[in-house]
Amino acid sequence: MLDEEKTSDSTRGRLKVFLGYASGVGKSFRMFDEGRRRRDRGQDVVVGALQAKVPAELEPLLGSLEIIPTLNIKGVPVIDVQAILERRPQVCLIDGLAYDNPPGSRNAHRWQDVEELLSAGITIVASVNLQHIEEQREAVEKLTGKKVTQTIPREFLNTADEIVIVDAPTQAATERSSALREMALVFSADVIDAGLQRYMHSHGIEQTWGTHERFLLCLTPRANFEGMMATARRNAARFHCDVLAAYVRQPNISDADRKLLESGLAKAREAGAQVEVLEGEDPVETIVRYARSHGVTQIFVGHSAKKDLGTRIFGSTVSRLVRAARGIDVRVFPH
Repeated sequence: MLDEEKTSDSTRGRLKVFLGYASGVGKSFRMFDEGRRRRDRGQDVVVGALQAKVPAELEPLLGSLEIIPTLNIKGVPVIDVQAILERRPQVCLIDGLAYDNPPGSRNAHRWQDVEELLSAGITIVASVNLQHIEEQREAVEKLTGKKVTQTIPREFLNTADEIVIVDAPTQAATERSSALREMALVFSADVIDAGLQRYMHSHGIEQTWGTHERFLLCLTPRANFEGMMATARRNAARFHCDVLAAYVRQPNISDADRKLLESGLAKAREAGAQVEVLEGEDPVETIVRYARSHGVTQIFVGHSAKKDLGTRIFGSTVSRLVRAARGIDVRVFPH
């Protein structure tokens, strides 16, 4: 991210977020280790919030850091905003942004506590999981089957000065974790772009780059069309690029699927996408051939987490597409 402070409020603290796309990837360790290194460089660092259960590997790091005790409100730990404001550290570490505060608290949500500290000029280093971002919650739930009720709004994270994706160990990579990682990368890129747009606006810089990106939405009856189109629209506005949509004709499609597909095609046309119905025996080869002949730089495709016997033996269509589309980015949208 940009090193300059936001000129709209030079006293505002900076926000750095460690983003995990799966539990247990080590985002808390990375965050507290960052705090230790900042303290070793001479910065005044405190801990403002811990998780309920602290893993043993974090204890050596926490032992070297000052911890501001949380308030206990109706049995729920809540950041003691007033105590931190009075202490006025340079940096405050918050392990877990997505918590709701109980009635009677200073703020309804923890992220609002953090916003108050940022406004007071305190830099915040915090952690959060992808599934706890409101706009990502449903998509992650479809992939993992895990439901969460406490979230933070994307709008708040768009104010971050830096976002760091904490990767799962390579040996633990699965198709599901790869899809989650892709979602985290896309989200991180959007946060970075939001910061760039703020910077350009505050410095009076006009965006002048031209069309160089071209997106292709692969439509199937049950693809996550809304998610793909929303992302395509947002990025098209950012890059001033074209959006294409294509469907490879399938024989023996059911009436229900045909209606879903026709609805998706109609929505794509209404949204201004150039829609093509393609013919080909192999959908992957057909899509890739079309993408290369039309200068496509990114392919958007839906993916189901369910696996049948054929998928386990031959690999999923998405996996084949990623391999065949070498040189073209493939973004996966779970459904």
